[in-house]
Amino acid sequence: MQMFYTVRSGDTLFQIATRWELPVDSLIAANNLLPPYTIYIGGQLSIPPGVTTIRVKEGDTLFKLSQYFGIPQSIIVEENKLQPPYTIQAGDLLNVPPGVPYYTVQPGDTLYQIAKRFNVIVGGYINPEPIRIVNQLQTNVIYPGMQLKIPYTPPFVSGIIAYTSNREDGYDIWLYYPSSGKKVRLTNQLADSFSVPFWSWDLRKIAFVGRNNILYVVHLDDGSVAKIDQFEAGLGIFLDWSPNNQKLVYTKNDEIVLYDVTLHQAQRIREPAATDVQWFPNGDELLFQAPDSAGFSQLFRIKTNGLEKRVITRNTEGRLNNVRLSPDGTYALFTTPGASISIIHTVDIATGNTVEVSGGPFGKNYFPEWSPNSLHLAYSATAFEDRGYFSFIRSSGRKGENDRTWAISDCFATPITWSPDNRKIAYLSGCNDQGTAREMWVVDIKHPVPIRLLEDLQITSLQWSPPPNY
Repeated sequence: MQMFYTVRSGDTLFQIATRWELPVDSLIAANNLLPPYTIYIGGQLSIPPGVTTIRVKEGDTLFKLSQYFGIPQSIIVEENKLQPPYTIQAGDLLNVPPGVPYYTVQPGDTLYQIAKRFNVIVGGYINPEPIRIVNQLQTNVIYPGMQLKIPYTPPFVSGIIAYTSNREDGYDIWLYYPSSGKKVRLTNQLADSFSVPFWSWDLRKIAFVGRNNILYVVHLDDGSVAKIDQFEAGLGIFLDWSPNNQKLVYTKNDEIVLYDVTLHQAQRIREPAATDVQWFPNGDELLFQAPDSAGFSQLFRIKTNGLEKRVITRNTEGRLNNVRLSPDGTYALFTTPGASISIIHTVDIATGNTVEVSGGPFGKNYFPEWSPNSLHLAYSATAFEDRGYFSFIRSSGRKGENDRTWAISDCFATPITWSPDNRKIAYLSGCNDQGTAREMWVVDIKHPVPIRLLEDLQITSLQWSPPPNY
């Protein structure tokens, strides 16, 4: 349900957004405010998910915190299960929600107006029915002073999201249909916590590395599952489908393996320490990371017959990680140097020119992914380590331009994925103390209101289906 803050004297949108570290654009979109974005004392604002954890400083009291955040002390007490005499200590972590989980009906309000203002949309159209249902109203008649819960409604989007979850009796690959909320289980205890689904371009197959490090292919037409290969360790194995959807490419034992899933035949190209191999759109060349003759990690391209190997980058520093070729084959991205610090770079395939993306505040940028149209990349950037771990959901242009934050996850880092129409970014949130996510969210970069899609026991990865007929 949406949370609501009551505007006080002196408040501005910027001040309110800053208290919960929200992008101002998200606050504007959540309330459908129009220029010049005027707000009024006593008005209620829907507050998108932000950073609700604070670390108590010397001299802080519940009263001071309630005054700064503009919420009753009772909300902080209830949220943190504080006991009389309600003392707090410097260094404590407190959850400070942005208000109350209901909207108070004002004179002149109608259910339709409320639905329009707070983005209650079904099938692409404003629909007050979810508000009526969640509040168990017999009719659409409402009165001033009524307290209404306002639900988030699933966005009207195309495509299917494949994800890994232990929702029932083990980890499996599931499908989620954002347009209907339908969930379908694809496998029967075959996945593992590290499993990542990889879609074929024709949307008919999904490959993943699962239990016992076995490579599986699920055929969506009939639900059959084929065992393809097995690795010494399954974590971090990157898979890519050929443009004609017949072959998988991956690396194993210092070789590039091109496996024909129809003929069940494998072609191998010897490339010591190669990783992140993937197809160029022409289907005749491959991109991969490997050390050069001097031992420096570089990006290479090579013909699928193993000939005409060419170096792309001119790296003289650390290893290139998380290599991803843009769908149009003109750019690649990678991260350096490693786990504790992860800087994203993009490289022009034709020239080898490399640009650094500014990224988040701590240089910890993870799970970068290209948009289907190859114009943007999105990623997760760790932030606010002093209040517990949160991450920004960010995007930029392919040369690092227009780098900005769209939403906030309460996970240290989260995988992200683009919708087929290039407008929406799905990500994980709801992390527990072990860092495992329970929720899947989506944000529309044209109207950045974060919306929760589903909640499960654990979700470890997600991947939106590619555009049809790509």
